[in-house]
Formats: sequence, C-alpha cells, structure tokens
Amino acid sequence: MIPERAHTLTTADGATLAYRRTHCGAATPGVPLVFIHGAASNMTRWSEFVQLTTLRATRDLLRVDLRGHARSLHRGPLSLEMWSDDIAAILARESIPRAILVGHCLGANVAMMFAARHPAKTAGLVLVEPMLRDALTGALRRVRPYVPLLKIAIGVIRALNALGIYRRSFPELDLQSLDREFRKRLAEPGGAEALAQRYGSPWADIKFLPTANYLSDLIEVLRPLPLADIHAPFLAMLSAGRMFADPNVTRAQLAALPRGEIVELDAKHWIPTEQPKAMRRAIERWCAKI
Repeated sequence: MIPERAHTLTTADGATLAYRRTHCGAATPGVPLVFIHGAASNMTRWSEFVQLTTLRATRDLLRVDLRGHARSLHRGPLSLEMWSDDIAAILARESIPRAILVGHCLGANVAMMFAARHPAKTAGLVLVEPMLRDALTGALRRVRPYVPLLKIAIGVIRALNALGIYRRSFPELDLQSLDREFRKRLAEPGGAEALAQRYGSPWADIKFLPTANYLSDLIEVLRPLPLADIHAPFLAMLSAGRMFADPNVTRAQLAALPRGEIVELDAKHWIPTEQPKAMRRAIERWCAKI
C-alpha cells in the first residue's frame, strides 16, 4: 500500500483545490471512494476513517478540502454545482472514470448534486446525515426565510474583501483530534450538551474559514436538491437525534430513489464523532455488497 499523498489542482477559474489520495496497491482494485466533508469543515473529518478502514486494502481513497475551505482557500462564489464540478476535475486529473462519493452533512448534499450532474462518473453514494430541505429542523429551519438577507451579507463582505479588508489567516481545524477529545467527554455528565455546543456553534466554526464562505455553506445546505435526477445506488445514515434534520422526513424522501439502503443511528447529528465504528462497518459492508 502506497502512503497517502497530498496533491493540489488549479481549476480553470484559478481556484486551488487540495486533496489527498491513498493508493491501495491491489492488483485489481475496487472502485475508488471520494470523501467530502461538511459545512465549515475540512478533509480531517475523514482522517480516522481512512486510517482504520479495511477498504484501504482494496480501494484507492481520496479526501478533499472543498473550494473555500482549509487548504482550498478561495474567496469567490461557492455552490453545490461548483463543488461537484471541482470533484469531477479531480477525478479527471487522477484518471478515475467512476467513484463512490461519501459525504457528511453538506458533503452528502454535494455528493447528491455530483450524482445528478455527473451520473456516468457516479458508481454509488454514501450519504451520512444528508440535509434535505423539507426535513430541516431547529435553527436551520428557522433561518431558511432569511436566505435573501444572507446573500446580501455575502455581497457586502465580498465587496469589503475586494478592498483588502479580510482576515489574512485561519487556525487549522483537526477534527480527528477534536473527535477524540469529545468522545471522552461524552462519557461524562453533560457530555452530550457540550458536544452540541461545540460542534453546533457558528461562532466556533467561523474561526476557521472566511465569513462569506461560512454563509455560503449555510445557503447551500438550505437549497432543494435534484433528487429526481439521482439514479446511483446509495447508503444513507441518519441521526435519530433530529437536531438539524427529521430522519422520518428524510427517509420518506430518499425512499423514492432507486436502489437505496437507509440506516438510522443513535446520534445527535455528528455520526462520524458519535458512532464512528458503526458508520465505518456500515460503509465497508455496503461497499462489499455493491
């Protein structure tokens, strides 16, 4: 097995995309997997999975920093379509004709948009806590009417950026280390509440990426998705906690798609943090099956 290697790709519009690839070295490798992080996140969301999964032996694994996040820092427009096409560009660069896309939260929505825009390149989807518009609950549902105001705020911020007014650097967010810390706290009194306060705090998230990019992530989570155009087989993992999405509504909408399997896990919203082993085993089993 060849160690994971870091790569960058400059897109046609000048954005720099950072990604990492692990080569399995198998004589007849399976379809590669591409891992996509969620809102205000980065590729370290999937560090632990890539290190521990048995899929390393049989499939190449790629994880990306979406445009506008972490080492793919970019201050221009962001959208599900752009992120999808960026992933398609990475696959072309790596000579990968088809891939299974694995996404968490916003990343699951990106994976679904990719499947709709690039069906021939989509071998399958793993949707960890997809954020379907009609299923949103809590703060996300309450903020939905204010999307026009968020777009105005992004325009104002971009104008200030053009004048040279912006943060010059951002601290690095290592989600693997953060997950280890909070798993210990989950076993303590008040641990679940502490998890929700840290992982669900916009004030904590916004430290790690430009403000306009954070607002863009939020807007893209709130968008409707082209479910009717998705025909790839999928595995969906839903949180029972209903913190940001109602699993019953999500299940009902995904059930209309062909060749799907839906699993519900005991978690608030952060399955990779709260249920890493169950998530990993479900993905490995599903990949072996298809």
